[in-house]
Amino acid sequence: VQLQASGGGLVQSGGSLRLSCAASGRTSSTHAVAWFRQAPGKAREYVAGISWNGRNTYYGDSVKGRFTISREISRDNAKNTVYLQMNSLKFEDTAVYYCAAQAYGVGGPRIYEYNQWGQGTQVTVSS
Repeated sequence: VQLQASGGGLVQSGGSLRLSCAASGRTSSTHAVAWFRQAPGKAREYVAGISWNGRNTYYGDSVKGRFTISREISRDNAKNTVYLQMNSLKFEDTAVYYCAAQAYGVGGPRIYEYNQWGQGTQVTVSS
């Protein structure tokens, strides 16, 4: 599975952005996908995840109620796009956002369970 993250940019505090993670490959529809983020000098942090079957979603405490994860699978099951809608953005949301995938995963916060990663997209929130 190949992952391509996009949608980052510069936004004012209180604004919104939507990130996309395009997972392509024959088995992409059977992968859990999660978003992590990493700010300069900090450890990579779990943001949100969606299970491989799309039935369950999970969020980190710092984004609950503001971010929403969802997914869309192409008709031929060849492409799985996961979205992260980010509302009420704060300065502390500034980071590089990465999407990661795990075959038949639950989409939870254990970073070591993810074996495929996208290249990251920068989100900058101005105060």
